[in-house]
Order: sequence, then structure tokens, then C-alpha cells
Amino acid sequence: MQADGRVSPAAVAAFLGGQRMVRVVILGAGIGGMSVAYELRGMLGAGPAITVIGEGDLFSFTPSNPWVAVGWRTAKQIQIPVATRLEKKRIAFDPVGAERVEPGRNRVWLRDGRSIDYDYLVIATGPRLAFDDVPGLGPDGGFTQSICTTPHATAAWDAYQEFLQDPGPLIVGAAAGASCFGPAYEFAMIVDRDLRKRKLRDRVPIIYVTPEPYVGHMGLGGVGDSKGLMESEFRKRHIQWIVNAKIGAVRAGEMEVLEMNEDGEIRRNHVLPFRYSMVLPAFAGVDAVRQVEGLCNPRGFVLIDKHQRNSAWPNIYALGVCVAIPPVEQTPVPTGAPKTGFMIESMVTAVARNIQGDIAGERREVQATWNAICLADMGDRGAAFVALPQIPPRNVSWTRVGKWVHLAKIAFEKYFLRKMKTGNTEPVYEKYVLKLLGIERTR
Repeated sequence: MQADGRVSPAAVAAFLGGQRMVRVVILGAGIGGMSVAYELRGMLGAGPAITVIGEGDLFSFTPSNPWVAVGWRTAKQIQIPVATRLEKKRIAFDPVGAERVEPGRNRVWLRDGRSIDYDYLVIATGPRLAFDDVPGLGPDGGFTQSICTTPHATAAWDAYQEFLQDPGPLIVGAAAGASCFGPAYEFAMIVDRDLRKRKLRDRVPIIYVTPEPYVGHMGLGGVGDSKGLMESEFRKRHIQWIVNAKIGAVRAGEMEVLEMNEDGEIRRNHVLPFRYSMVLPAFAGVDAVRQVEGLCNPRGFVLIDKHQRNSAWPNIYALGVCVAIPPVEQTPVPTGAPKTGFMIESMVTAVARNIQGDIAGERREVQATWNAICLADMGDRGAAFVALPQIPPRNVSWTRVGKWVHLAKIAFEKYFLRKMKTGNTEPVYEKYVLKLLGIERTR
């Protein structure tokens, strides 16, 4: 029996004389979902049944979406078919998507009316993109582009090609409540670089609009001298900015931006013209889980303890962008805390080890380190941000800029796509590099 008084799946299997496999269901086939599926199979061996439920049949390496949006990559170059890769590791895959989770019956309902039962559920869905928070925001019925998904980035590239025929003012930024600012910074500097290469930069005023209290805040309260660094990089590129900004509404060719003061009161109302705009929305929890009592906060993010478990439903784990993490600090316009790639990978390892221990009848309490490591491309150079841990006070906090970061991001793209193709979730060289940096996945 588990510490919470519930009978563990391992005990059920033992009672049944080993007649039934332990069943692990994973919601999401993105960076977190694919990684935890591979890691669980590696830790658990061939016995337990593992099923991944995805949205469509392709894995996309989302950190490369800014490149897709300016034509530096195609969608095909950063996507792989999921089913064949998982099948090689004896992991089942269903691409129809989840309709709702029913924890009281340990069941996930699919969008085609079928259901899948589980002993353990891992939620790695990523977010719902809350474009509806701002009238006119987003690519589906709105007036702005997005790079949050690869299909969105592909549509942004189509719109960008039209823009290049008749260039003009360009707005990049994030809406109030956004938590993932890195791609917005990347896109602003990548599009600057691309326009320079095309000799069109002199025809395109660029303005960066953000709810952050200062450029370089990034939802982290700054990392090292990120404020001075990002302001300097923007000045070099002639990119203007408005901080403490709340986007009120977007209309065809026009964006209403409320600039707030430190008390959260309107300081100035801007009406900004644009011919092209890419704005990151705030995130929310996906519909399949957000209505389950005790599972999510009011915004729909999954509530977890320090071991990635949900307290109300201890056989449900969550990782990645879908988990509830409080803001690093209160800001005049709401900002969220980002979940970086390495932070997600540390959650993956913690979830896999805790489930492995539970199945074995050992109550493990492995914790993710939640360290933030971000490689942000700038077109020809890049910026590396390291915050250990992500939430202050920190043991390590620094920012570096150089050509090596640009090259490192290209190398990481190729490395991670290969990792998803092979199912090798932690090669020896990755362990070695992280050890050199003094970084641990779990504790």
C-alpha cells in the first residue's frame, strides 16, 4: 500500500499473479512527452505497456520555429514521424488527441469516442495558446502571426514572403501573461538579420512590445546582466521597445498598446501601425485536463508537488509547459515563469525515476532541479542564459554572447532530432558536457 493509503499498481499486478501489465499513458508527443516515453521504456524494460497520445502524427522541434518563420528551415527539416520511432521501442502511439481525463476511473477519453485506461498518467501536453485573451490576436481569425507551433511558423513564413514584396513597420513581442519570451527575442533579431541580408532593413522599422518590466527580464527577473545586454543588442539593431505593455486589441494593420507605469496604471496609449506582426500569446491549460477538480489551477495548469506528482491524484504526473509554476516576481503587467528545454528534461528524468520506483514498490522522491539554460539565436550570433536554479536566489547566474551560441543552437537542433529518432534520451556526451558545467538533472 502506498503512503497515501491507495493500493499501488504494482500491488494490483502482484495480486493478479502478474496477469496484467502496468499501463502508463502519456498525454503529449512533444519534447517532454517523447522524452519521458523513451526514458520510461529504458528504465522499466519491456514489461509495462506505454502509450503516447499525441495531436497528429509528427514530432516538431519547436525551438527551430523562428527559423521556419523566415525561411531558414522548412517544416520537414525539423519534424519526424512519431509512430514508427516509438514502435521500435515497443511504445504504442495514438494521434487522435485526448478529449478529457477521468481520474476517478483512471481513464483517458479520446476525440473519436474511444478510451484508454491507465495505472499511471503523465501529462506533457504543452499549453493551450490563449490568443482569445486579446481581440484580434493570432493567426486564426486574427491579424498577427505566431511561432508557437510549426504549422503556425509555416503560416508566418507565407505571410512574411508577402510582406517582403511591400515591407513596412514590423511589431514583435508578447501579450500580457506570456511566459516564454525567448522566441520573441530570437525572432526580433533573426528577422533583423534576414532583412539586412535582403537589403530591406532600411524600409522596416521594428518595435518590440512586451509585458516585461524591462528588456531582458524574460520572466526570470533577469539573468546576470541580461537587461544591459539585450538593450545593447536592440540598440545595435535599431530595434525600439515598449515595456510594461499590455496589448489591448489588434486590428488590420494597427495594434493598440497600453503602456503601464510601475503601479500598473496606464501611462500612455500607443496606436502602432504595422504591416507584419509576430506576437506570442499567454498560455493556459489544455481543455482535456483543465476542468478536472483538484488537478489544475484556475488557469488550467496542472498542480504538482516537488516530485512532479499531483496531490489529489497521486498516480498522475506532469511535466513541461503544462505544469503550474508561480511567477518569479510580481510585475506591473503579468508575466509568467518560462519552462526551458533543460528544465523540462530534468522534469522528465524525475517523473521516470519516481514512476519506476513506485512500480517496484519503492516510494521515491526524486526532484527536478528546475535549472534554466537557454540558447537564444540572434541570426549570426547568439546569447546563452544560465540560471541555477531558475527561481532566485541563485547559485549561478550569467549571460554570454557570441558566434559559438549560434553554432551551438544549430548543433543542438541536430542532436535533439537524432535523439528523438533513436530513443537515446541521455547519450554519454550529454552527461559529460552537463557535468563539466556543474549541472545536474535531478536531486
